Amino acid sequence: MKQSVTVPKTNPGLKLTGAINALLSKIKRPKFEWKSLARKLVVPIVSIVAFLGIWHFGSGILRDREIDFRVEKTLADQGQVAADALQSCFDSNGKDCQTNTLPSPSQVWSSVLTLIDDHYVIKKDKSDFAAKTAAVNAKRVAQGKTPIVYTGRPSFIDTVLTSLKTVFAGFLLALFIAVPIGIVVGLSDTLRNAINWFIQIFKPVSPVVWYLLVFMIVKTLLIGSSSDNSFVISFISVGLCAMWATLVNTAMGVASVDKDYINVAKVLKLGALQKVFKVILPSSLPLIFTGLRITLSVAWMVLIAIELLAQSPGLGLFVWEEFQNGANDSNSKIIVAMFVIGIIGFLLDRIMLLIQNAVSFNKTTA
Repeated sequence: MKQSVTVPKTNPGLKLTGAINALLSKIKRPKFEWKSLARKLVVPIVSIVAFLGIWHFGSGILRDREIDFRVEKTLADQGQVAADALQSCFDSNGKDCQTNTLPSPSQVWSSVLTLIDDHYVIKKDKSDFAAKTAAVNAKRVAQGKTPIVYTGRPSFIDTVLTSLKTVFAGFLLALFIAVPIGIVVGLSDTLRNAINWFIQIFKPVSPVVWYLLVFMIVKTLLIGSSSDNSFVISFISVGLCAMWATLVNTAMGVASVDKDYINVAKVLKLGALQKVFKVILPSSLPLIFTGLRITLSVAWMVLIAIELLAQSPGLGLFVWEEFQNGANDSNSKIIVAMFVIGIIGFLLDRIMLLIQNAVSFNKTTA
């Protein structure tokens, strides 16, 4: 007699659920990389806090050292009463007895707020001046005369904008001079040997000397002119001082183009300009942009000294006037200018890197 075997029925829903779970178990879930987060976010924040702490601690030591010296000198020259009064003034942090040393981070931040407030005050003064002189200037323009312009001191933000305008003008001058010459020199070994001495002699010349040379030439060309030539002298000096990296890198990039590309251009019977724009320039773009980035950073770096000499109302003149001013917050304003110069220089380099990656085949992150 045969026995019947009962086979348990399987639930299709359970089968589907099991298959999904098995599939999900095989999928590698991305792990949250704490180390990467710490390296990119936490470590920079910690380093900034450490920098501010060291700065605050160091400025306090320098302040105490100057206070001790001045109190002891007052004690020796004027007696105990005057020394105690000076010490009390320093302890109360009064405006009449500030130290002339490295300011603390809080003092620098206070100067940032002061410079911003000054900008809005000066902006209002300019607006009021324009409203007062609108009718007079309209008559002067109708008579062919120059309008009356605001001659008050510029704000800190105005000086930053002036410096940016100067450095961009100098950078464009360097670009239009260095890139064409670099291409021509790179295409010819004879020209490269002929001009090499010129590059090696003038490349290390100080920006101060370039300023003096440009000043000699511009003041003669514009002799008799009543206009302010400080901007023209500044941007030409910046461009001539900073163009050498672009010139050298462009020549190297053009000279190092793969000969196979040149041979292909010959086979295709490309003209001279077609060969430059379709073969040589695309191949040498990485080196050219490396030179342009160096040129822009050098231009921004030498701008401060050149503006100081040319009396152009930019960051260079601002720093020098604050140094000469000797006010209670002058040192703090100089530190503010230092940070602004550094941050703008970094941003300009990043902008050049973005442009390089947009137009070049070789992508870089540094």
